[in-house]
Amino acid sequence: MVDDNELERLRDIAVPAPGGEAKARAFAAAMQAFDLDEKISPVRQGTSAGLRLTERARMLWRDIMQRKLIATPAITALVALPIAGYAAFEMLKDQPPVVGGNGTVTETLADKPAAQKPAPEQPAVNEPLAAAPAKEKKTDADAETQANSQMVPATPPKPAAEVDSLLKQEAAPEAERALQSAPAESGQLAAGGKAGVGVIAGYSPKRRADQLERADKAPAGAAAATPASPPPVADSKLMVQPAPMPADQMQPREENRDRVETFKTNPVHETAQDPVSTFSIDVDTASYSFVRRSLKEGSLPDADTVRVEEMINYFPYDWTGPDSAKTPFNSTVTVMPTPWDEHTKLMHVAIKGFDVKPAEQPKANLVFLIDVSGSMDEPDKLPLLKSAFRLLVSRLKPDDTVSIVTYAGNAGTVLMPTKAAEKQKILAAIDHLAPGGSTAGEEGIREAYKLAQQSFVKDGVNRVMLATDGDFNVGQTDDDDLKRLIERERKTGVFLSVFGFGRGNLNDQMMQTIAQNGNGTAAYIDTLAEAQKVLVEDASSTLFTIAKDVKIQVEFNPATVSEYRLVGYETRALKREDFNNDRVDAGDIGSGHSVTAVYEITPKGSGGEQVDPLRYGQAKVDNGGVANASEYAFVKIRYKLPDENTSKLITTPVTAANEVSSFDAAGADQRFSVAVAAFGQKLRDEDQTANFSYDRIAEIANAARGADPFGYRAEFLSLVRLASSLDGNK
Repeated sequence: MVDDNELERLRDIAVPAPGGEAKARAFAAAMQAFDLDEKISPVRQGTSAGLRLTERARMLWRDIMQRKLIATPAITALVALPIAGYAAFEMLKDQPPVVGGNGTVTETLADKPAAQKPAPEQPAVNEPLAAAPAKEKKTDADAETQANSQMVPATPPKPAAEVDSLLKQEAAPEAERALQSAPAESGQLAAGGKAGVGVIAGYSPKRRADQLERADKAPAGAAAATPASPPPVADSKLMVQPAPMPADQMQPREENRDRVETFKTNPVHETAQDPVSTFSIDVDTASYSFVRRSLKEGSLPDADTVRVEEMINYFPYDWTGPDSAKTPFNSTVTVMPTPWDEHTKLMHVAIKGFDVKPAEQPKANLVFLIDVSGSMDEPDKLPLLKSAFRLLVSRLKPDDTVSIVTYAGNAGTVLMPTKAAEKQKILAAIDHLAPGGSTAGEEGIREAYKLAQQSFVKDGVNRVMLATDGDFNVGQTDDDDLKRLIERERKTGVFLSVFGFGRGNLNDQMMQTIAQNGNGTAAYIDTLAEAQKVLVEDASSTLFTIAKDVKIQVEFNPATVSEYRLVGYETRALKREDFNNDRVDAGDIGSGHSVTAVYEITPKGSGGEQVDPLRYGQAKVDNGGVANASEYAFVKIRYKLPDENTSKLITTPVTAANEVSSFDAAGADQRFSVAVAAFGQKLRDEDQTANFSYDRIAEIANAARGADPFGYRAEFLSLVRLASSLDGNK
């Protein structure tokens, strides 16, 4: 037991003063410990090299966004992770708050300058950023030019090399380890936003050193499995809020580079003033496929992508055809009441081409001209294209010939003329196609025609089959220049067909131009099922031409018809004098092709006229009356045989004998084609069908669906329902 008096004496004894040597040792030890633990930066606050953590993170994010390195929200989130990890590491390493036992913060992030560290020897460039181009839409245009057209940065962007250097310096390997370990053991990393820095609390220098040591020694993936200790409650003074990002930077818009020809809907003509209508036939089907894709992707198609005649002619019809190839096609005209207007009638003109039997089909010399430019690097472009042409190869006869030319930065021959009997050789050449480069389409076309001439088959099919997303940006890129090139080449007997793939870069206008002038067809392939239809089911009509330069001219009788309008064919209109001019090019008909044209006519005196009558009446004809007064119209069709340059003429007068008493009395094919015509006009928002409902269109189409062996008409009904939902059930 210690005596209390002894304790009192000890308390009163004066403390001896420390010696000079003891003071020096204590001060040296304190300074050594302080320097080892703190690593204070010599850089003063306020200098560019000593920016605070929040400002450095904000500047790094701004530089990345201004360079347009991030194209999608998914990539944005992936790139945000290493930035958040870097921020966590810096706060743990350079900004440790001094927290007392009662949780009172005595030092904040703003009290100390950020530490300056050298660039690591092995910078970690995160893989999601490097892989980003594979997830973006490919185009052949300069990526930076495209991106700058979408967003205008607040400050001039840094050069690419400087941004790359910045990324390498900041995204150090320690950031990844800190991201894995810091939330588990040294506090909570709370993602306050998609690209926010978050909150760090409960910091311990010793604990952080232990974490980094374990992370360095642990095998890959072990840090993620480290047991986490419960994090202390974060103090609000340590909260670092993310910098607000503009909405157009967080969700950059993808530029639509599709090129489609704009056109106005055919007007109503007064027969007394303008009784003659002239146009080229159109057997293309690209518009229907494009409309279908838009609807299935959840949006109504742009009006200029809807060419009503191509939608009508997409479907096979059982029109009455000719008996022999000497007469390449037959025409059938039907007059019926209009389902959307009780005051008008429809004059339905149906043409059916002679169907060449497989045994009678001539030899085929085909050149596959395939676009392998960078813009084709999408699943619905080159991969689909390769599958489509594999289907076509399986359809060819052993003595048919196939050549393959590709074009990107320049054109090249992948396969010299090869007999289809060597199927595996052809398929192997197709399978090895890979995308990359710009689009030298004009050079590719020249090379393809050259190969076609080398293996030209007299009295056979000689055709270049161009498959592309339609983007020509090297060589002749003007549509008129390409048109003249194709016109020169078609005179040699080699025709051209065009098959479009993909969206976002589709040059539909160019495809239509060169297909029309190359005596071929234009189709849009969006699915393998469509490839099956175009290249297998419709192979005969796609490949074997039975008549070229087919034109239609209709003269209406002013004594019986007050007004008329042609439904569709706006882009195929011809001048009246072009009909008899054999130098004017027009559309072609393939084996078994069916072509449909629909006129809406207003019978005289029906009360449905849209044009006011002349105050002083109309001029009388010389004979005091009108010849053939009982006819509705006179239909003339002019065509050339594939190997001839002089046209032939077929005429058909339209009288009451061509008329049916009711719409339901018309044939199933006529009624279904009218339903498709109504649907196309409604998608174009034309006045005539504004009050004609989607339900009524579906009702007509369903009643006239018929056998439908391939399900094309059933699919049409589903598209009508989709459009009804998207258009508010109008």
